[in-house]
Amino acid sequence: MTLTRPRHLLAVALVTALVVNLAVRLTYNSLPPFPLPAGATLGVLGLAEVVAGNLLRARIRHRPGTQPVRPLVAARAVLVAKASSLAGAVMAGVWGGLLLHVLPRAADVAAAANDSLAAGVGLACALVLIGGALWLEWCCRTPDDESDEKPGE
Repeated sequence: MTLTRPRHLLAVALVTALVVNLAVRLTYNSLPPFPLPAGATLGVLGLAEVVAGNLLRARIRHRPGTQPVRPLVAARAVLVAKASSLAGAVMAGVWGGLLLHVLPRAADVAAAANDSLAAGVGLACALVLIGGALWLEWCCRTPDDESDEKPGE
């Protein structure tokens, strides 16, 4: 299994942003206002993954006072990290697509100004989720072999 590539997440976010932007252009007048903390859950999940990554990393590296990690626990953490990074990319695209539509209209339309703030918070929190997921995935790597000696030396 390889590490998640940021360029793949960027591609997902861009495609999602285009689709959402087109959908919002067609339906914005019939949409309800977006609440400001709508995307905050993503940020909380991202911060939780950062904490979990730090704890798992200490256990994987056998730091004093920690218990070893079962391989299945580490595999599940990697699975959660990969799924979270992809979900974060999708949601970054959703909030970005909305932001592309409402930000130019924010000076003229009060609803667009409020939706711009909500989309900005949602986009920032989606980026926190992506960062937390990538950190968790990186923390689940096994330690590198510290001996530089070749076999037989």
